[in-house]
Amino acid sequence: MIADYMGRPTSERLAAMECILKTNYQLSREVKFPFGNDYGWGYKYSHGSFHLCYVFFEKGSFTVTLQIGDRSVPEVESILPSLLPRTQELWGSRYPCGERGGWVHYRVLTDDELDDVIRLISIRKRPSAR
Repeated sequence: MIADYMGRPTSERLAAMECILKTNYQLSREVKFPFGNDYGWGYKYSHGSFHLCYVFFEKGSFTVTLQIGDRSVPEVESILPSLLPRTQELWGSRYPCGERGGWVHYRVLTDDELDDVIRLISIRKRPSAR
């Protein structure tokens, strides 16, 4: 079982993330092996047909992988000073995609880091009005 593999605190943090996503999006979740052995198994989270992020399972943590497109870069940069130093560093070292956007691979170890990830996802796709 995935929760057993990740451990209790991590599986609870992932459950909290999923709860937030369910509150803000019409969430679907699929088990995927999208990028081969370097990443392994994970969940693909989507809002309808819009891909939000991937979550890859690890012992004691999980990694959220999300793409920020060029059009969203100004908004990310506007909130960057309010994000954790680690988030700022990960944004600075993102894997390039497009003119200024890119892929962020965020290994989530704390609730504060999860908060930053949720903020990035909400820039990627505005939460639904429910």
